[in-house]
Amino acid sequence: MPDFIEVVIDSVRVSLMSAQRIVVLRQKDAERYLPIWVGPFEAEAITIALQEVEVIRPLTHDLLRNVFQLFDVRILRIEISALKADIYYGNIVAEGNGKVYNIDARSSDAIALAVRAHAPILVGSSVMDTAGITPEKDLEEQPDLPPVEEPPPPPGATQAGEDRLSVFEDFLKGLDPDEDRPEKGV
Repeated sequence: MPDFIEVVIDSVRVSLMSAQRIVVLRQKDAERYLPIWVGPFEAEAITIALQEVEVIRPLTHDLLRNVFQLFDVRILRIEISALKADIYYGNIVAEGNGKVYNIDARSSDAIALAVRAHAPILVGSSVMDTAGITPEKDLEEQPDLPPVEEPPPPPGATQAGEDRLSVFEDFLKGLDPDEDRPEKGV
């Protein structure tokens, strides 16, 4: 069995560039993250479960959890076991009737089910090593850039700008806050 790392859901985000959704998983014992692109419906299903929103009728992942419960099958964990050609491979590990079942699943569906079943989410070490992001490390690897210096303002620009603003200062000083104001609508 490959080594696995336990993660928790850090956040569900929307990419501003493409309106794609991203589930960000965070390693439980370290500041390492795994972003996984998911579809809008799966992102919504995960978010609804995280926020414990009650829906009138069961969503697909609720239905699947209910079927597991009906047949007395317990979800032990979900695994994100591989990353091939930019596709994450998920696995639902369940136990029932004295047997352990490994059920192939999309990672987004497995995550949505894990949230509902309160099951741990595990990521293969090789997957985390390949696609995981460590913020401090990533920042340190960037080359040192020289500080950006703003060019000085053109001669006379500062004085002219201050002169223009002084008109507003004069106006504000001339206002009398105690002066009676006309009532609205009169």
